[in-house]
Amino acid sequence: MVGLQGAGKTTWVAGHLAGTHEVVSKDRWPRARRREARQQRVVAELLSAGRSVVVDNTNPSPAEREPLVAAARAAGVPVRAVWVDTPPSVAADRNAARTGTARVPEVGLAATRARFAPPTAAEGFDRVDVVRHAPDRGAPASPRGPVR
Repeated sequence: MVGLQGAGKTTWVAGHLAGTHEVVSKDRWPRARRREARQQRVVAELLSAGRSVVVDNTNPSPAEREPLVAAARAAGVPVRAVWVDTPPSVAADRNAARTGTARVPEVGLAATRARFAPPTAAEGFDRVDVVRHAPDRGAPASPRGPVR
């Protein structure tokens, strides 16, 4: 998954992949040390066990996505990016409506926006799907197909 905080990634995963994939998210380990290393270990273990995996994080830059692509390649499985393309203002409004630890501080939103680059097949993805924000429903729609 790729997208800003509040883009709708978790909602999309719940509606499209949660029944068929193991969901890995650093948000599930808020107090863990070395969350990135833990994520890589969990993803590699699940892939080596033959499980389908979805990583539900922002994954905003090619550098942050590269270890995930490498893990899939090492396991010999196809790797797909799903970019939830929601306007930053909509994502920020959704984040502002969150409460407690689910709400990301503005500095975190700004840091993610500054690093953000849309995923491309040149990064090693077999497929890149773009899910556009559906303004009438307020949630991401189905993928619009591969983008290369």
